[in-house]
Amino acid sequence: MQNKISELRKSAGLTQDMLAKKCKVSRQTINAIENDRYDPTLQLAFKIAEVLDTTVDNVFKNK
Repeated sequence: MQNKISELRKSAGLTQDMLAKKCKVSRQTINAIENDRYDPTLQLAFKIAEVLDTTVDNVFKNK
């Protein structure tokens, strides 16, 4: 699953650590998701989209 987390996160002025804290996960989890090494749970996907003030569809795309 491809994602635009890095792009959206940087546009929002957030570091990986800041996003991780807002989503209550580790920075390593955010890094793994950004680098397509881990697919988040549906709950986490919605939380990431909420923190980035967008929709899940805008953040994640099927390859």
